[in-house]
Amino acid sequence: MGASDGPDHAAIARATLAHYERQAEAFREGTRGHDVRQNIDALLSRIEATPPFTILDFGCGPGRDLRAFAALGHVAIGLEGAPSFVAMAREAGAFDVWQQDFLALALPAARFDGVFANASLFHVPSSALPRVLRELHDTLKPRGVLFASNPHGHNEEGWNRGRYGAYHDLPTWSRYMSEAGFAMLDHYYRPSGLPRDQQPWLASVWRKAD
Repeated sequence: MGASDGPDHAAIARATLAHYERQAEAFREGTRGHDVRQNIDALLSRIEATPPFTILDFGCGPGRDLRAFAALGHVAIGLEGAPSFVAMAREAGAFDVWQQDFLALALPAARFDGVFANASLFHVPSSALPRVLRELHDTLKPRGVLFASNPHGHNEEGWNRGRYGAYHDLPTWSRYMSEAGFAMLDHYYRPSGLPRDQQPWLASVWRKAD
């Protein structure tokens, strides 16, 4: 996240990124073994281009999923705001990782076949979300695909253990995405096979529609 949208957004960005800086090594160790193959497959299976695909890992963290995309033969570029994560991701496989705040993006137009936003977009305040989604829309090639996985809720937002988060339900999230120019392809809740009240993550797959 970033500081270009006024003092409130700047404070949110600084505090949230500072949280991840303090927790960087613990976060890497704690998420190293997370299995997100379902999410990776949900994105890749919907891309219509000829592989290898060019993927933007939006909020790539320490680089776990960059390695996964590269192992499948694709070109993955990371985007991350926390400096420690940027360094970790670059070391994970000599990946190209852009250090950019979510609220101060500088993305090339029509560059990517897919955007993989796994556990990242929920940090964007609702007041900035339409613009950020439109910027991600514009960095996709025609009919490109965006995958997002966010903790869902009842449209509340605020501070949670040192991080800012917005916890949308499916109708609200769908409205934001549709208004940004995306058409839904699929959605599901994670972890799979559990009752809904034990599935904190809402995953959704969207195609650039205009």
